[in-house]
Amino acid sequence: MKKALVKSFIALSITVVFAMPAYAGWNPLDAETTEDRDITNTQVAVSVTNFKNHYPGLKVYFEKAYGYAIFPTVTKGGAGIGAAHGKGEVYEQGTMIGTASLVQVTLGVQLGGQLYSEIVFFKDKETLEDFKTGNLKLGARASAVAAADGISLDADYNNGVAIFTLTKNGLMYEAAIGGQKFKFTPK
Repeated sequence: MKKALVKSFIALSITVVFAMPAYAGWNPLDAETTEDRDITNTQVAVSVTNFKNHYPGLKVYFEKAYGYAIFPTVTKGGAGIGAAHGKGEVYEQGTMIGTASLVQVTLGVQLGGQLYSEIVFFKDKETLEDFKTGNLKLGARASAVAAADGISLDADYNNGVAIFTLTKNGLMYEAAIGGQKFKFTPK
């Protein structure tokens, strides 16, 4: 019984990851999907510009953060169980030091699909090192500021991390909890 439940959970998760983005207008043949496989500095530069245009207050984060990881396109889908995935670049004191992938799993009331950009700022070297070694996992307590909400004057680091997202496309209804896991690959 337990094995059947685990197999059903895995099958549902795979279905959600691959099927739900189609409901958000996502086309796997779009150029954006092809480009997402190999993140380029151009995509990152465009994403940074978009974040700065939507969040003028981010300038201070770029100036004072020890480093950051930027994911130009994160694909998210959910129907009860949700999942998200994205690829990006990691910067330490303004220099690209490698690439990263993001995986997110959520449980709760949710339905839809969405594409968004995400940037994770690291307050200090220790937090960036935790990220690079895979010890940084963002759970329910870490919250992202969404661009539609505007930047909060009190947006601050939570356990050395500040997260900002910017919606690109899609529609997602959710009241869910979960966490993000990252994998870093040095340059």
